[in-house]
Amino acid sequence: MRKLKITIETDSSMSEDDIIIKCKTADENIKRAVEYFKSFISKCGIVFYKDSKEVYLKLDEVLFFESSDNRIYANTKNDAYIVKSKLYILEEILPDNFQRISKSCIVNINHIFSIDKTFASSKCICFSQTYKQVYISRNYFQDIKKALNKK
Repeated sequence: MRKLKITIETDSSMSEDDIIIKCKTADENIKRAVEYFKSFISKCGIVFYKDSKEVYLKLDEVLFFESSDNRIYANTKNDAYIVKSKLYILEEILPDNFQRISKSCIVNINHIFSIDKTFASSKCICFSQTYKQVYISRNYFQDIKKALNKK
């Protein structure tokens, strides 16, 4: 059995929690531990904010996360909520049905109704039962097509 040292450091000046794993090599046990933490974090849920309220939603209600005006918004069919996280962190902890589609947007592929390809350079994702739309960067289009075909 491998010797493992666990240290917890508290720092009240931190704005958000941070988990750091220091290891000699990232073997299978370390990779499993990372997957466990990702799973744990995503099951704990993400806190959403609307005005002065904390709102608890199921991730499946979220159509997409979008960066705008130096904030991250989680968009549902009828509303938008502030999320106190960064897109790259969300990308790491969200389940596989959430896919990056541009530098400023992560979409829930389970809610994609259609992709409008009328413009040569940009493609628009439409969601069912809402007016909300987002645009796919051409750098991410093939990845989204693959993810949708797996669905």
